[in-house]
Amino acid sequence: MLRAFDPVPTVSRTTPSATRLPTRSGATRRAPELRFRIRISDGEVIAVGPGKIALLEALDKTGSITAAAKRLDMSYRRAWLLLDELNRSLRQPAVASAKGGAAGGGSVLTDAGRDLVTLYRTIESKATVACRTDIRKLMSMLAR
Repeated sequence: MLRAFDPVPTVSRTTPSATRLPTRSGATRRAPELRFRIRISDGEVIAVGPGKIALLEALDKTGSITAAAKRLDMSYRRAWLLLDELNRSLRQPAVASAKGGAAGGGSVLTDAGRDLVTLYRTIESKATVACRTDIRKLMSMLAR
């Protein structure tokens, strides 16, 4: 039976892979990359942010909080806490979970969870397109 989260019992940050460029000395460095980092805060709580969206995407691919946490190099507990905080911040839960056992457990994104990920990524894309000229100017100011 899928439920909107049962209480259960930290985070290494993943580093995005980026193109490496040679420097004058022959060493390599990452190519500059601009990423929007949208966060919605509700008091002291980050209700929605890039880490929670990445966790939802990993959960959607794996069907398991444990596997999603491993994919993002974070503990199960940290992943569970982030998803619980997200579910509590939304009008409708983003994730539904089933207890483990003989039949196995698992977690799935709800329709609200899928809509949240889609909307978040759409906002990022539209912001990038809308700011394209300014982004080019900003990137051209970087020493390469």
